[in-house]
Amino acid sequence: MSDRSRAAVWTGRLGVLLVVAGLAVGGWVGWQVWGTDVVAQRTHRDLVERAERAWGRGGTAALATEHGRLSAVVRIPRFGKDYAVPVLEGTSDEVLASGFGRVTDGAPAGGRGNLVLAAHRVTHGEPLRDMPSLRPGDEVVVETAAWTYTYVLDTGGDDLTVPFTAGWVLDEVPRNPDGGVQPAQRPGQRLLTLTTCAELFHTDGRLVAFGHLESRERTR
Repeated sequence: MSDRSRAAVWTGRLGVLLVVAGLAVGGWVGWQVWGTDVVAQRTHRDLVERAERAWGRGGTAALATEHGRLSAVVRIPRFGKDYAVPVLEGTSDEVLASGFGRVTDGAPAGGRGNLVLAAHRVTHGEPLRDMPSLRPGDEVVVETAAWTYTYVLDTGGDDLTVPFTAGWVLDEVPRNPDGGVQPAQRPGQRLLTLTTCAELFHTDGRLVAFGHLESRERTR
């Protein structure tokens, strides 16, 4: 076989390998962007239905699930009347792939301090994809087995962007070291912090919104 023929064969093989690699990468991206959404949205519905059944039968505790401990359901009217996403304890990859994660060092739902809820903005059901559309005065309803807590946002969904290392947003009363957006600086409050990625794709920034507990009522 001549050198020219060998070069043509290897060029053809390289072309096939590049096509296969491109398809593999495209498939992986497609799965991350769309496939995980389908799976996560099914998981959201299943977990919310399980919580409603258990709590409707008089259950008063968080539910142990294969995705983690389910402690609440979040409803955000701004996102539509059918919006309902489970809250699981912790912020592991498994938890955040299944709904909201509650930072366990913070306050529980309705408790004094700072209830911090994190969720994906893209992939895995996109619970906070529309975070920038949130406005001061919007409600975030957190339903547990015994109580339904209604928080009201004091800041908008895109009023504050911080680096992922900004641990001050998790504090009992978050105080902005730059003197910018922050909740009222009073001890003993019952606060809510929502956080998600600042951009739809990879980013080291986080969008943060602050709110306060407005009311509570018995769930059932």
